[in-house]
Parts: sequence; structure tokens; C-alpha cells
Amino acid sequence: MNRAARAGFPVLLLMGIISVGFILRGPIVAVAPIAGEISDDLSLTAAQVGLLTSLPVLCFALMTPLASLLVGKAGANLATTIAILGVGVGSIVRSAGDVGALLVGTILMGAFITIGNVVIPVIIRRDIAPRQIGIVTGAYTSALNVGSMITTLATVPLANVLGWRGALLAWTGFVILAAVAWLVAIGPRRAFHWGPLKPALETDAFATIAIDTRGIPLAPREPRTWRSLSAIFLALAFGAQAFSYFGLTAWFPTILEEELGYSTAQAGASSAIFQIAAVVGALGVPLLSQRIGIPKTFALVSALWISLPLGMMLAPGGWLLWGFLGGAAQGGGITIVFVLVVQLAMSGTHARRLSAMVQGVGYALGATAAFLVGAIHDATGSWTLPLGVLLLSTLVFTAAGLTAALRASGPRHRR
Repeated sequence: MNRAARAGFPVLLLMGIISVGFILRGPIVAVAPIAGEISDDLSLTAAQVGLLTSLPVLCFALMTPLASLLVGKAGANLATTIAILGVGVGSIVRSAGDVGALLVGTILMGAFITIGNVVIPVIIRRDIAPRQIGIVTGAYTSALNVGSMITTLATVPLANVLGWRGALLAWTGFVILAAVAWLVAIGPRRAFHWGPLKPALETDAFATIAIDTRGIPLAPREPRTWRSLSAIFLALAFGAQAFSYFGLTAWFPTILEEELGYSTAQAGASSAIFQIAAVVGALGVPLLSQRIGIPKTFALVSALWISLPLGMMLAPGGWLLWGFLGGAAQGGGITIVFVLVVQLAMSGTHARRLSAMVQGVGYALGATAAFLVGAIHDATGSWTLPLGVLLLSTLVFTAAGLTAALRASGPRHRR
């Protein structure tokens, strides 16, 4: 068993992981509330403004293989340090100048956030005791949503005082917090050490150690993720989760404006509800799964996800309930997928590859959501078919995720 498991609950490491979670979504969504001001100042088209939020998601999809290689070569500790510093550099560049700097900074942030996306599940698997995996993963995914919620609510007031560049730059405060918390959690030497500090057999709390005929421990055999049905189902589940999330995040307020006649400010409240409820789901899923198991918990999360597009199709007036249930589902959905990544992984290296595969496929699908849902609405002039596409996405999440959860709970789950 690893050192963290022997020492009890690793509070400092948890604080470090949560602080890193704040910078893996918040700086990206900070652009949306002030998109109009940025567009007016730099004379950007709507498509160019859209790139500021879609480019990071494309980076998540395209750069996960490179991020996985970096984590493997540099080690999880240094990769996390690089991710934190890189997000800080990207934030500064994005706020420094004209359109070119804005786009370059956005791409830099997306690239380094991708490293953070891949490495955090690896760290959780390596350093957190098995019985604590769920709650730590839930805290991490809650941090993603809390960071998004804070930046969404506070960026406009900051822009009114500091201008849009100052408002975006202000969120480097989260980067400084993450850097300090990470250094305190693991120490400067470990934070900047190149390569794994110890071999996997000494640190991996989950590894199944085979013994040869002479009684010598053997490293576990690494399965190929793309040949694992469990991994493929999990990647499809995360893809459907990401598609549903980005599609609804982009268009839910607009649906309220056009279907119910809400003002922009009133419709904007749906975003806050969606993010707040996500914290409930992210923290509730680990506790619930300990009581009833992961498959039943996944089934409940799936039912909540389905209720949002279905409810908006049948009874849009109940949007507050559907938004809260769907928000809890999106927070609980990403949490339970990451828990399954950790549970299915056979070693630290396998965890890294599995995390990269699941997130690479997932974000590739998620990056198409806002465009596809909007295009279907433009073609039909109605929100019925776009909501039907989102409903189909939640059904794919249900089928693929439940299959992966059942395989993870069975005797053949590692194949």
C-alpha cells in the first residue's frame, strides 16, 4: 500500500488537487460573460469569439496523447507543476495584447489544462487509498464546477472595474493559489523532480502484483486500452457526458429566452443553477456509491441526465427542476466516470493511458455539441429536434456507462 494510504486521509494533497481543479475550467468560461465587450474592443466576428471557448475543448481532444506522453516521461508530480505554470503563462498572454495574443494565450491555456485533465486521475489513483477515491474524485470534480461558477459570476463585475483584460488576468490568482497549494502538498523537490520518484510496485495501492516461480514480484501486464471493451464503453460514456454538458451549457439560456420569453439576465440564472447543482451531484455520488454500488448509482445519475432534455421537451415551464436535476447529473456523471477510470486501471501507466483515451474521445465529441445543436436549431427553426439530439446523447451515456460500470464490478472487468 502506498504512503498516502498508510498515513490516513491526505488533507494537504486534497487541498492541492482541489486548487488545481479551480484552474482547469474557470479561466476558460471567464470569456463567455464578457464576450460582447471583447468583440467590440477588438472588432471580432461571432465566429472568432466562439473560438475563445471552443479552442480549449479542441485542445482537450487533440492534445491528450501528447499530455499522456509528458506525464509518462516527466512523472505525475512534474506534469502537474507544468500544467499549473502553463495555465498561468497562457492567462498572461491572453490578457496582454491584440487578437493574436488572445488566441495564442487561449491555445496555451487549453494545452496545459489538457495536461491537468490527464494527470489528476493518475495522482488520485497513485496517492489516495481505495476507500477514499470516491470522495476525493468528487471534491476534484466539484472544484471544476465551483471554479466555473465563480468566474461566471465575478468576471463581469471585475471587467467593469478593471476592463476585460484586467478581469481575465485577475483569474491568475487561482493559478497562484494552485501553485502554492501544490508545493505545500508535495514539497518543492517532488514538484520539480523529472520522472517517477519510485517504481510502481512501491507506490501503487491498486496494483495486482504477480509472483514468478522464484517468488520474485512481476510488474502487472498492461492491457491495450483500445482493445478493452470496458475502456471503449467508458470513452463512449464520457463522450456522451461531454456532448450533453457542452450542448446544454451553450444553449440552455437561449432556449429559455426563446421558449419562455425570459430576459437575458433571467435566462442567465440557469447557468448558475446548472453549476451549483453539479456540486451536489459530484459530492453526493461517492457517498451514494458506497451504499448502493456504482452500477445503481450510475443508473440514478443517468435518470437525472435524461430528465433535463426530456423535461424541456414536454414541460419547459418546469425548467428550474429540470436544470437542477440535470446539473446534479452532469456533476455526478463526470465524477463517476473518473471513479471508473481509477477502478478499471491496472497500474499507474494504465491509468494514464486510460485517462487520456477516455478524455480524448470524450472531448472530441463534446467539442461538436454547441455547433451541432445550434445548426439543427437553425435548420428546423425549433428546439424540439435539438433537444431530441441531447436526449439521445443522455441515452448513450446511460447505455455505455452502465455497461462499463457492470463490467468494472464483475470478475472480467480488467479485460
